[in-house]
Amino acid sequence: MTTRPARAETPLASLATVARAAGVSVATVSRIVNGKRGRASAETVARVEQAVARLGYRPNPVGRALKQRASRVVALLAPNLDNPAMAAIAVSTEAALRDAGYVTILCDTHDRAELQDEYLAAMRSQFVAGYVMVSAVASRGLEATLRRGDPMVFVARRSPLGGGAFVGIDDRAAGAEAADHLLDRGVARPAVLMAAQNASSTGERAAGFIARLEQRGLAPQEIRRASAQGLNHIEIGYAAARALVAEGGWPQGLFCVSDLIAYGAYRLAREAGVAVPGDCRMVGVDGNAINAWLAPWLTSIRIPYEAFGGHIVAQLGQLWGGGTGSHVHVRHGRIGDEPPAA
Repeated sequence: MTTRPARAETPLASLATVARAAGVSVATVSRIVNGKRGRASAETVARVEQAVARLGYRPNPVGRALKQRASRVVALLAPNLDNPAMAAIAVSTEAALRDAGYVTILCDTHDRAELQDEYLAAMRSQFVAGYVMVSAVASRGLEATLRRGDPMVFVARRSPLGGGAFVGIDDRAAGAEAADHLLDRGVARPAVLMAAQNASSTGERAAGFIARLEQRGLAPQEIRRASAQGLNHIEIGYAAARALVAEGGWPQGLFCVSDLIAYGAYRLAREAGVAVPGDCRMVGVDGNAINAWLAPWLTSIRIPYEAFGGHIVAQLGQLWGGGTGSHVHVRHGRIGDEPPAA
């Protein structure tokens, strides 16, 4: 029995390949294969059609759908949808897209680059009209999607590859407000808890907090901070608080860069018999709706996630119209603001 070598697949012809064979521009080929032949001579049309037939060119339905926005489906990729903040963004975005006549496909990336890439590839095959990337991570698939120019809006966390349309809050300002809140209430040396894999959002909150403490007279070496590895912010909060306490005891005030990190720190405080807020004031960021029920001890900077959806759809509209999009900073609530009534 003889084995024949596998035959290599012939690469698909592109518009540029057809254009070179026909001796015309890519734009001319694009117009002709899309049925717009009024500006081309009969001879040019014939040359292009012959090249198309000879090379076996087939239009890319995915690229065409994206370019023409034939699809009414938008992919929303977000990590860890059990996080109330991520769920709130998804709810707001889905409602705004539905009002605009679009259907949302929701994908949980679990903050994993390889899973994010799997979803990006799968959604492209579904001819989606655009992507909403909530707290995206750097990945090859993301880089390829941006290079193609597919409509994409980054939410909560700016593009890890730079640029792009963005909807979120001014995280540095939120961190500065947390510092002012604690200092103004007599906490002389507040500390900060964060994740070791700080993203642009949580990293900027911590940076804004530290910068404001320095502006108000604290020396850098006086500012206590701790972090922990992982992706689950509750576990990070518990581990980071334990590391902080082991080095210097409980502070009078603690800034946690997310409400979930505050939940983890609170668990450790309960185990240690530390009263919150009596012995240690805690300030978080998110303003999760469940705080009023389960975490009345937490003072939180509220992010109006319910307003994100409208801004996200507006940014997609700019991209669909040929624009570049922009950075939109949604105004965050004052510390301790309650979420709107349901």
